[in-house]
Amino acid sequence: MERKVHLLGVVLSGAGAFIGEKLGVIGPALVFFCLLMFMDYASALLACRKEALEHPNDEKFGWNSKKGVIGIYKKVGYFFTVFAAFGLDYVIVNLIADIIPGTENKGIFGMLVLTWFILNELLSILENVGRMGVNLPTFLVNAISGLKKDIEQNK
Repeated sequence: MERKVHLLGVVLSGAGAFIGEKLGVIGPALVFFCLLMFMDYASALLACRKEALEHPNDEKFGWNSKKGVIGIYKKVGYFFTVFAAFGLDYVIVNLIADIIPGTENKGIFGMLVLTWFILNELLSILENVGRMGVNLPTFLVNAISGLKKDIEQNK
């Protein structure tokens, strides 16, 4: 049994190294994005549960499976959007390389979209934590909101 666990660790490490080598900086950003999506979903569940405890007879508060499924659909849509943006980068970079040989061009749409979604998830987590009754530092919320606006304005 111990050898199987060790072998699994070796395989996962090898797969992680391969993906990291192929994706470069995109790999850790995608992993961070996935972690944030999980944290956002979990923090939303906790915030709903807290609100249900505070308002036991009000159906507007608490967990609703319809809301949960819609949240999952949105997160799947995030992945589709990120994939489309990186696909656009891939097409543009290859077209430029074919048209102008020797030109070094790196895509930007994929990382901008991924960064925008990361900031969106961070804001959502902070909103959920605020719903749980935590006093949030205003400068943190403002900093994340400002970064998101800068990306939207292509700064």
